[in-house]
Amino acid sequence: MDAKARAKTFRPPVRLVMTTPVHLLAFGGGAGLLPWVPGTFGTIVGVVLWAILAWLPITAYGVVVFVLFVAGCFIAGRSAKLLGVHDHPGIVVDEIVGFLVSGFPLVYGLHWWTGLLWPWVLAAFVLFRFFDMLKPPPIRWFDRHVRGGFGIMFDDLLAAVPTVVLLMAAQRVVSLI
Repeated sequence: MDAKARAKTFRPPVRLVMTTPVHLLAFGGGAGLLPWVPGTFGTIVGVVLWAILAWLPITAYGVVVFVLFVAGCFIAGRSAKLLGVHDHPGIVVDEIVGFLVSGFPLVYGLHWWTGLLWPWVLAAFVLFRFFDMLKPPPIRWFDRHVRGGFGIMFDDLLAAVPTVVLLMAAQRVVSLI
């Protein structure tokens, strides 16, 4: 059985994930244990974390996201090594941090009280999931060739880039209307 097939079929025991701190963090508090679309559920965890962190000043938000990315590299890499599966689908810390990066323009781009924020969050969610699942070039190349915790995290960081660009462009267009 090749590594990709093992990654899709290997299901770590729930007890192992929920009682091992590095797995618990890598699996997004258990969101990655869901048998279908764990990355989408990991992104939902990212939305919840974004809603908490979005109240921070923009610089503090950026610092927290950077620290979470660096920590995520260690956490994802360690969890993958312990499981013996590179980039197991249940490891969703990359989706969590990827959404936090995707939500960056929303931290200061719109006002909470206008009621217009949540459609933008939904747009960020859909765009990020689209780019993360489709993995257009060069994201696919990095996903296949960069290994370890950094590789697990980096393709999701790259998926956040077009999301950010499209959100910022859309915000610009809306502000001109």
